[in-house]
This record gives sequence, structure tokens and C-alpha cells, in this order.
Amino acid sequence: MLNLWTVLFFCLLHFSSFSVIVGGVSDSSVSENPFTPKASLIRYWNKEIRREIPKTHFLLSKVSPLSAVDSATFSKLAAQNDLASRLPSFCSSAKLFCFPDLLPSLEKHPKDVNFAVYSNRNFTNYGTDRLAGVDSFKNYSENDNVIVDSFRRYSRDSAGHKDRFSNYAGESNVVDESFNTYGAAATGGSGNFNNYNHEVNNPNLRFTSYSDGSTGRGQKFTHYTENANAGNGQSFSSYGKNGNGAPNDFSSYGKGANVVGSGFSGYGESANGANDTFTSYGFDSNVPQNNFKSYGDGGNAAVDSFSSYRDQSNVGDDSFQSYAKNSNSEKVDFSNYGQSFNEGTDKFTGYGQGAIGQSIGFKIYGRNTTFKDYTKKGVSFSRYSNESSAETAQVKGSGNVVNKWVEPGKFFREKMLKRGTVMPMPDIRDKMPQRAFLPRTIISKLPFSSSKIGELKRIFHAGDNSSLETMMLEALKECERAPSPGESKRCVGSLEDMIDFATSVLGRNVEVRTTENVNGSKQNIKIGTVRSINGGKVTKSVSCHQSLYPYLLYYCHSVPKVRVYEADILDPNSREKINHGVAICHLETSSWSSGHGAFLALGSGPGRIEVCHWIFESDMTWTIADS
Repeated sequence: MLNLWTVLFFCLLHFSSFSVIVGGVSDSSVSENPFTPKASLIRYWNKEIRREIPKTHFLLSKVSPLSAVDSATFSKLAAQNDLASRLPSFCSSAKLFCFPDLLPSLEKHPKDVNFAVYSNRNFTNYGTDRLAGVDSFKNYSENDNVIVDSFRRYSRDSAGHKDRFSNYAGESNVVDESFNTYGAAATGGSGNFNNYNHEVNNPNLRFTSYSDGSTGRGQKFTHYTENANAGNGQSFSSYGKNGNGAPNDFSSYGKGANVVGSGFSGYGESANGANDTFTSYGFDSNVPQNNFKSYGDGGNAAVDSFSSYRDQSNVGDDSFQSYAKNSNSEKVDFSNYGQSFNEGTDKFTGYGQGAIGQSIGFKIYGRNTTFKDYTKKGVSFSRYSNESSAETAQVKGSGNVVNKWVEPGKFFREKMLKRGTVMPMPDIRDKMPQRAFLPRTIISKLPFSSSKIGELKRIFHAGDNSSLETMMLEALKECERAPSPGESKRCVGSLEDMIDFATSVLGRNVEVRTTENVNGSKQNIKIGTVRSINGGKVTKSVSCHQSLYPYLLYYCHSVPKVRVYEADILDPNSREKINHGVAICHLETSSWSSGHGAFLALGSGPGRIEVCHWIFESDMTWTIADS
């Protein structure tokens, strides 16, 4: 009898086509199944908020596209903790951001191969025992959204074999690549990475046991992750370990990148005659973070050169732990190292300790450095910078250099919001993957805690140390962070949860706004008609910003003491309206960091000025509704 009722229920879900009143008007030409997530959301909005939602409202585009049947099916699977078994179908139907599952590959290519227009592949045991020849990866995985490539036991035990990666995964979003035992025990040959991950968003590249035990095999990284944005960057673990005479050259590595890190662990450990060159590494970047741990430990006659390393960057942190420890006749040269225009931090712990016959030189080296348990022999310091705070302030105030990392128009003063003002608009385009909210009936059954990361990895098929694992952990930790003084915050994965938070802060008489489109981005605009929300009174709002997560997740927080504006945005030449922008002005900035980009761009400091910015695409701000 129970099965019969279940069948009847699903039939009702499938064939129901009642009319739903949207925005106060019944549209008989469009029938909406009352059990879909969209219909449910509309009922919830009209119940909790005093004004009905218009049928063209931008929020409705973010509602789950699941059908009534799919919503019920996946809700049941979530309750049974069995969503992982249907993940590809779930991701596709619910418009989620999921990584493809790579199938094992045992393809054999006895001759030279040119790989072009490939993506999301697993190369296992590829090129093993190859003699000479060249494999080329050009324009591979380019201009794609999610890149997942795995190179495992690639070119192992080969002799004189060359691999070339050119224009690899360029201009892509969220790149996850793994090189495991790549070129291990190889003799001769080379690996060349040129324009690799150029202008990508969220790069996560892992080199494990790369060139281990190889002899004379050189690796060259040129224009590697140049102009990339955020992400873990690169991880080199046991790279070149036990190698013999293997040169590695990093040139323009991470140049112009924004908040990208690299980790070198056990790099060149116990190697003989290693030769590593870092030129313009992290050059002209924003907050680069590099960690060298047990680099060159126990090596023999190695030569390491750091030239223009992190030069002209903004801030940045480098850590050298047990670097060249217990090595023999190692030569390390730091030239123009850490000359960032805003102070970074460099830590040397156990550097060169226990080494014999080493030569370590620092020439024109940056300030704010900590040396702990550092060897006292064979070390020379030449023109070590330690300028006064006044000199540092002069550098910070030098204008163009400081403002390079603050996009023109990203922050502006309230007086700019008046008719006729011509000003630059930043890039307000949404660069995150397209996703949708999940229905509350599903999201309430999913874990959401960093302590449950193991379960989340199982559900979303995330590998250990993968981009997906890192992405979820970062979002969860930000959501779990204690609120700032006077702040209320909540992460929401359903529109119902967002409505609950906004109304808990502002009451039920609320409106939500966002900038209409992205026209005017990265160009000069002219301000047309300006309208102040709530009559220009100082008010509070709830701002919601996207977080990178498998489903659409917003970080919402209360923002006290603001003024919110709507403004027509015009083309400065034709004076035609091209956009309708929403801007928020923060009147209380005393708790902001003195290094905040707003103060770098506008001058002044915390608590001394108001700071305004546009609401970017897909972000939004809730306010008390105008009467």
C-alpha cells in the first residue's frame, strides 16, 4: 500500500501544472508546478516579505532548476546519505559546480604525439621507457571553466625524452593539475612549461616526486601562472629528490599574479649537482606567498640563484625552513630579493645549518626579515636594506606603484556620486562558475562544517589536497570565522535562508538590489540620475557576496552606518544609458585595516574618510524598503 502511495505522489509531482501568482499577477500562459523549488521560493517570499517578488526579479534566476520529481528524488538520496552515487546527475540537474571524475588511462603512444584541443584527461604510465622523441601539449585545456588533468608516472625511466607544455590551460577558471612521479629515474631529456596557466583563476598544481632520481633531466618554467588570480598556486613535493645534475629554471614564474602561493617541500633533497635558478619569481605580484621546506637538504654541490625574486611586489611572505641544511658545498645567491614596495615578511629557520663549505650571499635584500638558528659560516650580506619607517611611508605614498594592485574605480568617495561625474568603473563581472542555490529540502540534509570535510569530500568526489577540497575548506573556514565587533553574519546556500537572515536584521519590509548588468566595466563611465535609498539617511544594510563552493553559497553580513544609492550609468561619449548601478558608501571605517585597498587607492586611513564601491554582478545588498 505504501508503494502505491509513493507512486501516486510522484505522479502528482510530474503532472501537476497549477497556476502560481507571481508578483501579484496570475500569468495563466505560464503554468508552474507548485512542487518545484521556484514555486516554493515564491510562496516563501510572499509569506515572509511584505512586498511580492516581481516575476522578472534577478533572484529568481538563482533558484534551483530542479524539477519537482528530481527535487524529491535527490532530497531522498541526501536523507539516505547516498548523493555521492548519483553525483554527475545531481550536479548536472541542479546546476552545481563539480569536478569531472577522471577515468584511468593506459593509452600507449610509441611515437611522438602532439596534443591539442584536449582537456580533462588522465595520463597514466604515459611515455614510460621512451627513448628520445618529443611530446607536445599546446593550447591544451585552454579557455575552459573547470580543468582537471592528471599526469601519473609520465615519462618515467625515459632517456632523452622531451615534454613541452605551451599555452597550457590558459585563461581558464579553477585549474586542478597533478604531476605524480613525472620523469622519475629519467636520463637526459627535458620538460618545458611555457605560458602555462596564463591568466587563470584559482590555480592548484601539484608536483609530487617530480624528476625523482633523474640524471641530467632539466625542467624549465617560463611565464608560469603569469597574471594568475588567487588559488593555492603550485606545490612541489620531493621535486628532483636524489637527482643528479638536473637543472631547473624558473623565469617569470608567478609574475603579475594576485595572491598566489607556492610550496617547495623536500625539493632537491639529497641531490647531486642540482642547479636551480629563480628569475623574476613572484615579480610585480600582489601578496605572493612561498614556502621552502627542507629545500636542498643533504644536497651536494648544488647551485641556487634567486634574482629579482618578489621584486616590486606588494607585501608577500616567504618562509625558508631547513634550506640547504646538512648540504655539502652548496652555493646560494640572493640578488634583488624581496624589494617589495610594501613590507613583506621573510623567515629563515635552520638555514644552511650543519652545511659544509657552503657559500650564501644576500645582495640588495629587503627588510623585515627574521633569521633563526642560521649558520654563521660562509654567509655574506651586501647592501641589506633596512630603511626607516619614514622611508617606507615615502615608498607607500609614491602613487602609481601602490595603486597598481587597486583597480581604478574599485573604491571612490561619496562626492563622486553626482550627475555629470566621469569616473572609471572596475571590472564588475562575476568571475565565479555559474551555479544555483539548492532547495532547502536538500541543503538541510548536507553537512556544512570544516569538521565534516571528509564527508563532504566523499559526497562531491574531492581528492586529497585537490582544488575542490581546498575550495570547500576555505569557504567553510570563512563561514565559521567569528564575526567582527558589531557584525552579524551567516552563510546561506538557499534563498529561504538568505531571506531569513535579511529579515532578522532589517525586518520584513525589505528590498534587495544589485547592479543591472556589467556594461561599463573596465572603462570610463558618466554618472546620470542618482537616487539615494531611504532618503539618503544613514542606515544599515545586509550585503551578500558569493563564495566558491559546489552549490551557490553566499556570505551575508550586516553592514552598519551606510548610505545606499542607485545611479544611471551613461556612456561618456554618447551619453546614452548603458547600466543602472547600485553603490554602497561605508561611513564607519575605523575598524578597517590601514593596508586596506581603499586607503591605498584614496589615501587617508581608517576612520578618516567614507569609502564607496559598486555592487558587483551577482552580489547584492538588502535594505529597508522605501515607503
